[in-house]
Amino acid sequence: MSYILLRHRDIPDLNKFNVYKKNGGLAAFKNAVTKMKPTEVTDVVKNSGLRGRGGAGFPTGMKWSFIDNKNWPHYVVANADESEPGTFKDREIMESNPFQFLEGLALASYAVGATVAYVYLRGEFWELAAFLDEKIAEMENAGYLGDKLFGTEYSLKIYTHLGAGAYICGEETALLESLEGKRGQPRVRPPFPPSFGLYGKPTIINNVETFTNVPMILANGAEWYKAIGTQDSPGVKIFSLSGRVRKPGNYELPFGTTFRQLIYEHAGGVQEGRPVKAIMPAGASSSLIVVDDKVLDTPMDYASVRTVGAELGSASIIVLDDTVNIQWVVNKTVHFFKHESCGKCTPCREGTYWMQNITHRLNDGHASTGDVDLLLNVAKQMQGKCLCALGDFATTAVTTGIERFPQDFKKAVKA
Repeated sequence: MSYILLRHRDIPDLNKFNVYKKNGGLAAFKNAVTKMKPTEVTDVVKNSGLRGRGGAGFPTGMKWSFIDNKNWPHYVVANADESEPGTFKDREIMESNPFQFLEGLALASYAVGATVAYVYLRGEFWELAAFLDEKIAEMENAGYLGDKLFGTEYSLKIYTHLGAGAYICGEETALLESLEGKRGQPRVRPPFPPSFGLYGKPTIINNVETFTNVPMILANGAEWYKAIGTQDSPGVKIFSLSGRVRKPGNYELPFGTTFRQLIYEHAGGVQEGRPVKAIMPAGASSSLIVVDDKVLDTPMDYASVRTVGAELGSASIIVLDDTVNIQWVVNKTVHFFKHESCGKCTPCREGTYWMQNITHRLNDGHASTGDVDLLLNVAKQMQGKCLCALGDFATTAVTTGIERFPQDFKKAVKA
């Protein structure tokens, strides 16, 4: 099967404008602007079943249809923050297939009537921001961005914007605050960005991988896309695989591919041939899954992964073998979320602080018998009480680790 998102692996130098255009690039955007109504573009994306690839999996076309057409101007923002430990797919797309991503961003802008779009990148991507600026300039010089495109009344400008490397700015409302020049902290929702977003105006925010699907959907049709993957999760997904596998990396595969196929057929199995102990299917914010044959044969799509006690999220699959102590993993995740908590709401600010204290005691061998119960209690007190998802994300590895791998925590407690 040919690549849909990682097409640079099939086509050398796809990050060069002439090569991308020669291989059908930007034809979908020109066709949409000159021959389609904006609502027709939205309808094609809606009918394809494309779901957001940033983690939540919300239907993309449906999100676009929520844009408030009584309030102008409209904006579109690409979430290129990519802060989740274990996720590294968007960077490969932007470095090696940038024009397909930018074309998807342009198509989304046309679909919702936005004349300005932003690419919000994490602070460490400063070289990548300069690279994308060059690609945007090439599109402008060739007449694919700018004023009155293709002789129509539609105009579009795309800008890059660097954040400061904060995990919280992967949350869409904190991203908007940062883009406005404020401290990157989440807003209370509702209102949601399609009605009140950037500068208080209707805004659509999608992940880099989501936008990169759009040109291929417009070029080949909704039915073509729905024929790939599963009914619940159409299309392909880039699985960022890391941990104790022989060949970590990005794997573009149809939804419905099993964990076993990904780990053993594509990634060459586990290092030293050891058994898989646990899988974190959504990076550091993921639940820990106890692995058996049933789990390994579970299809990787949004609905199926829930049946084994986790969310697929951004599909940053971390594989842990039987040499890994789950208590150590939990200590690492809690330390990360404590560091990245913005401090705006009390449950997250205080909860991550106390969870870190307890996990450090466990990891250093200074914990008492009641510390494991205390850690679980603190985590459950946080759940559902935080302003954004970061607080809940900080607790998922803690609660599932203690409940599903109790032996690893018992070993950490002083006798």
